[in-house]
Amino acid sequence: MKTDIILCGVGGQGILSIATIIGEAAMNENLYIKQAEVHGMSQRGGDVQSNLRISSDPIHSDLIPKGGADVIISMEPMEALRYLPYLKKDGWIITSATPFVNIPNYPDMAVIEADLKKLPHVISINIEQMAKDNGVPRSANVILLGAAQKALGIEYEKLEDAIRRVFGRKGEAIVEANIKALALGREAQ
Repeated sequence: MKTDIILCGVGGQGILSIATIIGEAAMNENLYIKQAEVHGMSQRGGDVQSNLRISSDPIHSDLIPKGGADVIISMEPMEALRYLPYLKKDGWIITSATPFVNIPNYPDMAVIEADLKKLPHVISINIEQMAKDNGVPRSANVILLGAAQKALGIEYEKLEDAIRRVFGRKGEAIVEANIKALALGREAQ
């Protein structure tokens, strides 16, 4: 088993929480894991990207080469396209459909949507609205993780267990909100 994942978005959207949950699930399965993070300007609103590599065999580098990513999980549609050169030809993009417009020259959403539609494997979901509509407004990132579950090759129950371990210290209400969000994402894929 080997899965190379690029997680991307904007600071404050929960990308690193997704990486923590995936990493926890992988380590619990005794898989090897390497992670490299880039925090854009180390601030809320800056570009955030993480390379996450999971394998049943030892991993020698924490960076994913161009054309090597199996999955791009993006909390922001333009960011998904930014990392497209790293995606394998048959790789998956799982992205939020809602833009985070934090620059004055943000591309037209019709152009971004058209570019995404050209790709063979894309799941684009309005996770922010789903989160609000279902009473889990702070768990949109975990909805996206639920939608990515099959592409990741990690059993759904393993992600649930990882959520319990990662968020357990924050209380049962937080754990249950994130379990609910994971289920919403799985249903939306």
